[in-house]
Amino acid sequence: MNIITKTIDLGNGQIITIETGKLAKQADGAAVVRMNDTMLLATVCSKKEAGEHVDFMPLTVEYQEKYAAMGKFPGGFFKREARPSEHEILIARLVDRALRPLFPDNFHAEVQVQITLISGDKNTAPDALAALAAASAIAVSDLPFNGPVSEVRVSYLNGQYVINTPLPEIDNADLDLIVAATEDNIMMVEGEMKEVSEDCMLNALKAAHEAIKLQCRAIAELTVEAGKTEKREYCHEVNDDELRAKMQEALYQKCYDFAKQGIANKLMREEGFANIKKEYIENNFTEEDLENDDLTYMIDRYYHDIEKEAMRDMVLNERIRLDGRQLDEIRPIWSEVSPLPSAHGSAIFTRGETQSLSTCTLGTKLDEQTIDGAVIEGSRRFLLHYNFPAFATGEVKGNRGLSRREVGHGHLAWRALKEVLPTEDQCPYTIRVVSDILESNGSSSMATVCAGCLALMDAGVPIRKPVTGIAMGLISKGDKWAVLSDILGDEDHLGDMDFKVCGTRDGITACQMDIKVDGLSYDVLAKALDQAKQGRLFIMDKIQETLAEPREDYKDFVPRIQQITIPKDFIGAVIGKGGEVIQKIQKETNSIITIEEDGEIGRVDVAAVDKASIEAAIKWIKEICTVPEVGQIYDAKVVSIVEFGAFLEFLPGKEGLMHISEYDYARTETLEGLVNVGDTIQVKIIAIDEKNGKLKLSRKALLPKPEGYVEPEQRPRAPRREGDRPRREGDRGPRRDGDRPRRSDDRRK
Repeated sequence: MNIITKTIDLGNGQIITIETGKLAKQADGAAVVRMNDTMLLATVCSKKEAGEHVDFMPLTVEYQEKYAAMGKFPGGFFKREARPSEHEILIARLVDRALRPLFPDNFHAEVQVQITLISGDKNTAPDALAALAAASAIAVSDLPFNGPVSEVRVSYLNGQYVINTPLPEIDNADLDLIVAATEDNIMMVEGEMKEVSEDCMLNALKAAHEAIKLQCRAIAELTVEAGKTEKREYCHEVNDDELRAKMQEALYQKCYDFAKQGIANKLMREEGFANIKKEYIENNFTEEDLENDDLTYMIDRYYHDIEKEAMRDMVLNERIRLDGRQLDEIRPIWSEVSPLPSAHGSAIFTRGETQSLSTCTLGTKLDEQTIDGAVIEGSRRFLLHYNFPAFATGEVKGNRGLSRREVGHGHLAWRALKEVLPTEDQCPYTIRVVSDILESNGSSSMATVCAGCLALMDAGVPIRKPVTGIAMGLISKGDKWAVLSDILGDEDHLGDMDFKVCGTRDGITACQMDIKVDGLSYDVLAKALDQAKQGRLFIMDKIQETLAEPREDYKDFVPRIQQITIPKDFIGAVIGKGGEVIQKIQKETNSIITIEEDGEIGRVDVAAVDKASIEAAIKWIKEICTVPEVGQIYDAKVVSIVEFGAFLEFLPGKEGLMHISEYDYARTETLEGLVNVGDTIQVKIIAIDEKNGKLKLSRKALLPKPEGYVEPEQRPRAPRREGDRPRREGDRGPRRDGDRPRRSDDRRK
C-alpha cells in the first residue's frame, strides 16, 4: 500500500491529519481526516460520461454519522442507521455548497461524494472537518476540480476568534460560523450569532480564511504526492460556435432592451423573454431542423447564456433592476396577524411576489423534540418547519416528501429567531413555528423569518426583540459591481452572490452566503452587509406597523402552563407506582403534568385549558408534598372502619387513625351508624408517633368541650423489664431447633 499522510497544525494544540491510500481504494478518490479521536472517511466516485443533454452539475453529497463511531446503538425498532437526520442533511448541504461551484462549467458527469463519521469524540465537532475530507478525496482522484477548498468553524468566544471550537463551548460563543474558502476566495458562510455587529462578522471571516489557507496548501501537496496532478479528459458538451455567435448578435440587444423595461410581474417577464426566443426560432429554423435534439439543446443553452449576460449588463450599466427597482430598493410589503382564528398565533408576510403564511403553536414539555444522534443528544423546545409546495411557483409537481432545501431554509430561519426567544422560566411552552410558502420569487426563507416573528408575537410569546431578514445579491463584471437588496429569483439565479442576513435592530442573529465568483473583496462584503442592515431595518419598521411587540397575554384557547417546584424526595410520590398517581391527577383535573428533576428540586409544569383545572392539579400535588404537622386541620375521607376506630385519608396518599375515643367527648362504643366509608369528617392531627411516623387524628379535638368535662386519667403502662420479649398474640414460647414454622392451618399428625 502507498499510504500518504499530511499533517496540519492549526495552533492551540489542534492537529489535523489527512491520510489516503489505505481505505476504500476502489473509489475514484478516498481520504481519512482525523482531529483528536474524530475520524471522517470521504470517498468520491464519478461516471465517465455525462447523460445526454445534461447542462448542469449532477453532484450528490451524502453525510452519515455511524453510531458505532461513538460506541452507541441506534434508536428505533430496527436498531440501524436509516435515512439521514436533519443534522446530517444540513452538514451535507454545507459541503455541497462548498464543492459545487468549483467543478468546471462543462463537466456534467454524475459525481457522488460520501462522507462517513467512523470515529468520534465529545469535544470535536465533525461538521467542521467534512468539507476538508471531501476535498481531499477529490484531490487524490482524477476528477477535474478548481480547488482545493476547505471549511472551518470560527467562533467569537470570550473576546477572541477561535478556530474549530470544542463542541461543549459552542453554545457559549457570541458567533458560530462555518466558512468555506479556497486559498484565494471565500465561497460559503453559514451560522448564527448573538446580535453581533457587521465588523465582528467580517473579522470572523478573515480569521477563518487564514486557517483555511493552511488546509488548502496541505491538500495541494497531497495531490502532488499522490501523483494526481493530471486530471481526466472529458467532452460533455456539443457546441456550435457559429450558431452561438449568430444568436449572440441577433438576441443580445433584444434581451437587454426588454430587461430594461423593468416589468415587475414575474410571469409577464418570463413570457416576454420566452417570446424573444420563440420569435428567433420561428424565423431561423424549420420544423425539420428542430427535430435535431442536439440543435434544440444548443439553442436553449445559448439563449440562456445570452439572456443572463444581457440582464447582468443592463443592471451594471443602467443601475436599475429587472423589475424596475433601484439597487437598494425593497419590494412592497404588507403583513397581517391572526388570519387563522384557531391557531395559537398566525401571520401573513408578503414582500413583492414572495409570501409566507406562518403559524405558532404552543405545547407542553411532552411536545419537545428529542435529539438522539450519534454525536448530538438532548432535546429542543423551539421548532421551525418550512414547507415549499409546487404551487408557490405555479408548477405542477408531485409531493415527494421533505426536500433538503426545505430543511436548510427552515434551519436558517430557526437560527435567526431562536436567539430572541424567552427563557423557559419566562415562557414554559414548547414552541413550534411552521412557514408555508404560498408564493415565491426570491428569498422565501427571509419571508419565513419575518412571518415567523409576527406569528410568535401574535401568539403572545414574549420574544426579546423582533427579527427580520433580507437576501442580498451581487452582479460583477471586471471593475463594475452592484450590490442588490431584496433579490428576485432571477437575480439569485443570474447573480454572483446570495447573501441572507437576519437580525434585530441591534445586531445579526443568523446569516447564509453563497458566492459564485472569484476575487470578491472584503470591501464588497462590507458594502453588502451595510446595505443589508439598512434593508433589514426598513422591513422591521414595516412589520412593527402591523404588530409592534408581543401580545400581553396568550389567546383564550391556548393551554395555560403554570410551573411549581417540589422537593426532590416527593417526585416519586407525585408520579406513583407505574405512574398511577400522576395519571389519576391528569384524568380527574383534565390537565397535562410533566416533572423534571433539577438538582435538589423537581420542576412541575401543569398545563390545562382553564385556570380551575390548573389550580385543582396544583392543589393535589401540593397536598401530596405536604409534611403533616401536629395541630393541622383537614377534611378527611373515611377509608375503612375497624373495631377500635377508623382510618382516614386526609391528604392524597396520607392516612391516619382516629381512635374510637377521639370521635366524641361522649363515650362511643362503636362507630357503626355514626360514620360510613366514603364520608368526609373534619379532623385535627393530635400526635405523630416518633418511631413509626403514624398519625393520630381526632374529631373530638374540634368539638366544643362539654361544661364540666374532665379528661379521663391515662393509666401509665408498666415499664418493660430487661430480657422481656415483645408480647405477641398467640405467643407460645420460644421455638426449639427442628420445629417447623407454625401456621394457622398447621395440622399435626
